Amino acid sequence: QGIEFREVLIDCSWPSDNAPTRKPGVGLMVPYLQDRTIDWARSAMVGDRMTDIQFAQNLNIRGFQLRTDEFGGEWDWPGIAHELADAPRRAVVQRNTKETKIRVELDLDRIAEPKTATGLPFFDHMLEQIGKHGGFALDIRAEGDLHIDEHHTIEDTGLALGQALREALGDKRGIGRYGFDPESSPWQVAGDTAQHGFTLPMDETIASAALDFSGRPYFVFDGDFKRERVGDMPTELVPHFFRSICDASGLNLHLSVRGENDHHKVEACFKALARALRQA
Repeated sequence: QGIEFREVLIDCSWPSDNAPTRKPGVGLMVPYLQDRTIDWARSAMVGDRMTDIQFAQNLNIRGFQLRTDEFGGEWDWPGIAHELADAPRRAVVQRNTKETKIRVELDLDRIAEPKTATGLPFFDHMLEQIGKHGGFALDIRAEGDLHIDEHHTIEDTGLALGQALREALGDKRGIGRYGFDPESSPWQVAGDTAQHGFTLPMDETIASAALDFSGRPYFVFDGDFKRERVGDMPTELVPHFFRSICDASGLNLHLSVRGENDHHKVEACFKALARALRQA
């Protein structure tokens, strides 16, 4: 792969010597620390022991501990290569208010099992659909005033997720921008023709999502729910959640749904959004 070693540095001391050249000491690195041509911001340390991570911290660079049976660690080589070479579109958003503490971490260029914990199991299940069907790594942790109601937790999660999408996309260079299915046919909702979008069936339910990362937030929802709640999620907060994503991400989203089963309708909305995000 064209990698060249400039120098191999070996410390031959014993732990009892307490030498500054022994990891995590940086004695062997002094000539490099004095070299102003080195880009330390883009440098990294890869090793299999905790002393390697401490060594990286002493150099003020990123450290990656390789996963081994003997020493633990959480990184493998494909993950390290992705982190260092692919310039991943990642974002970590921490949103704290009087009512909630929300943390959203996403990586648009990595596929992983979604992780969600909001205190609302049905809402967690819906959030998982965004990562799973959107094709990106998603980790959402939320603590909210659920002893009062679900409103703040659901709304602030949408705002934090929207902000994370905006930050991960950056200048949006290279994206499709639009998420829709140009081959789909328009279908009827409450007697009106919906615009073309990603159309997703779920038993008797059908949902459509069309979106544009325009930077001009706008949300249009066409559908209704018969039940007040599905699981622990108030159905009135379903469109409110999507509107919150739009407001924070600068997304223009048109979302339509029809069907008989409200559980299916809510889930189809989340999945349709996820598939449209995947296209965009």
